[in-house]
Amino acid sequence: MTDRENVGLGAWRAMLLAYDAAMRAIDAELARAEAIPLSWYDVLLELRAAPDGRLRMQELSGRVVLSRTRVSRMVDDMAQAGLVDKVRDGTDRRVVWATITPSGVTALRSTAPLYLSGIERHFSAHLTDEEKRVVATALAKVTAAHTEPLCLPTRRPAGSAPTAPAVPAAPIPPTGPAAPAASGAPAGAGPTALPTDQRKAST
Repeated sequence: MTDRENVGLGAWRAMLLAYDAAMRAIDAELARAEAIPLSWYDVLLELRAAPDGRLRMQELSGRVVLSRTRVSRMVDDMAQAGLVDKVRDGTDRRVVWATITPSGVTALRSTAPLYLSGIERHFSAHLTDEEKRVVATALAKVTAAHTEPLCLPTRRPAGSAPTAPAVPAAPIPPTGPAAPAASGAPAGAGPTALPTDQRKAST
């Protein structure tokens, strides 16, 4: 394994450890304050930002950051708590909408200050301003690499023979990431890092 690969793995591991540590600490504080968990906050934040405060379940599953693998079950629990409503579409019965309720808006607003203070205490306070900028810039590059199309297919006239792909004269070395970030911290959560994180930390 090369030094470059070792540095990359070290950055990856540091990001995961920081994310886990900060998120656990913030979630524990929310639990002690008897506030909603961060995964519920994530759902409510997306619904609050959507037109009419609602999203199709499929759309919601693609937008949440903290718990994508069990969104349907989580929304069922939130509906039982009165924070969201699940309604089947009147025209297309295959579509189910999730809508934030007034109680959900209240829960979101009351949790936001706790979440923001947790981000400051368990993430931002441990970094200098320069380190925060480096983390934000580096992880934004990774996010952009996975959200922008790398290559768009081109159409060719019917019946024409396919052309061979162009081959570069020499390999182009990839550019590596610079530094990690945490969520409650990283991704879904909203420190001063990525644009997505900034959105997640605000109401």
